[in-house]
Amino acid sequence: MTSPLVTTPAHDNRVPGDVGARLTDLLESLVARRGVHHANLAVTSGDGKRRWSAASGPAGADDPPPRPDTPFFVASVTKRFIVTLVLQAHERGELELAAPIAGYLPAEMITGLHVLGGIDRTSAITVRHLASHTSGLPDYFEKRRGGPSLYDRLAAGQDLAWTFEDALRITRERQRPHFEPQDLTAARQKARYSDTGFQLLIRIVETVTGRSFADLLTERILGPLGLTHTWLPGHRPPDPATATPSPLYAKQRRVELTSMIESSNDLFSTTGDLLAFQRALLDGELFEDARSLESLTERRNRLRNIPILRYGLGTMFFKVGRLMAPGRGPVTLVGHSGVTGTWLFHCPELDLHLAGTVDQTEGRAVPFRFMARCLHVWRT
Repeated sequence: MTSPLVTTPAHDNRVPGDVGARLTDLLESLVARRGVHHANLAVTSGDGKRRWSAASGPAGADDPPPRPDTPFFVASVTKRFIVTLVLQAHERGELELAAPIAGYLPAEMITGLHVLGGIDRTSAITVRHLASHTSGLPDYFEKRRGGPSLYDRLAAGQDLAWTFEDALRITRERQRPHFEPQDLTAARQKARYSDTGFQLLIRIVETVTGRSFADLLTERILGPLGLTHTWLPGHRPPDPATATPSPLYAKQRRVELTSMIESSNDLFSTTGDLLAFQRALLDGELFEDARSLESLTERRNRLRNIPILRYGLGTMFFKVGRLMAPGRGPVTLVGHSGVTGTWLFHCPELDLHLAGTVDQTEGRAVPFRFMARCLHVWRT
C-alpha cells in the first residue's frame, strides 16, 4: 500500500497565500510523477523578505515525514564550493589560474592523462582549463572501455568505492580526451563537462595550501558563513544535532550508496545553508577582489555533452524561454545542478534564489523544467 503524500512547509514562510498555494501544488505535482519519491524546494528573494520552502513525500512506517530543513547529498552543486576555494587561493597568491597544472601536481600523477593523436598534451592544461571544462579531459564518471560507467552504476543503485588514483587511472587507461586544451584567449572555446577536472582542482588546492579539502571548506567557507549543516561525507557535521540526510532513490526504490557518496568528494547540505552560501558568494563576502566574483561568469561556453547549458568557471547558465515559463520574457538561471536532481541557482533578472533536490539516482534532467515552472509561479 502506498503511503499518503505529506507536504511540510517551513514555519517562517513569507509569501502571499496564493503564491504559497501554487508552489505547494507545483511541489506535490512533482512528487506525484512516476519516478520521484520525494522533493525539497526553497525559493527566496534576494533581500530575503519573500521566502518559501517545503518538503513533500510519502509518510508512513518506512518514511518519516519530509522536512524542509533535512540535509541531502548535493552532488555537483559542490563545484560552486570548489571553484570558490580555487579563486580564494588565487587571491592569496597560492596558485595562478593561468598556470599549468604540472606546476602544482607531480609528473607521476598526471603524465599521460591527456594523450590525443599520440601526443601527451597534459602539460598544456591550466587551472582555468579545469575550472571551465575546456581541457578536453574525459569525465571519469562517463563511458569507459571494459565495463559500465559510474553513471550506469549510480542509476542502477549499485554502490562502489574508488580513490582519486582510481579516477586518474580510469581517465588514463580506459578513456580518451575529447579535444585539445583550448586557447583561452579566443572568443569561444570547446567545453565538455568533466568531473575529472574538478577532482584535480581539489588536489591542487590541497597541495598549494597544505590543508585537506575538508579543512579548507571549514576554514574558508563553512566557518566564516556559519554553515553548520554542511559537511563532507565521511566527516561529522559542524552541528552534532544535524538530522540524518535524506536517502537516495532509484525511482521508488531506496538505495544505499554510502561508498559512492564518500568517494565523490561532494557535500551534504540543506536548502537553507545552500542559499546562505549562494547569497554570500554573489554579495562578494567570500572574496577580497571583485574580479574574483566577475570571473565566475566572464565566459559562457556551450557544454558539448549537456547542450542546454553554458559554462563559466564552476558556473552553469540555463536560459528559461517563453515556452518553458510563459510570462514577461526569457530569463537566465545561474548556478549549478547535480546528477541526483539537485539545484542551486540564482535568477538575476528576478533576483530570485532557488535550491532543492529530488534525491534520484537518475535525476539530473529534473531541475531545469521544474525551476522554470517555479519562476512562472513566482512572477505571476
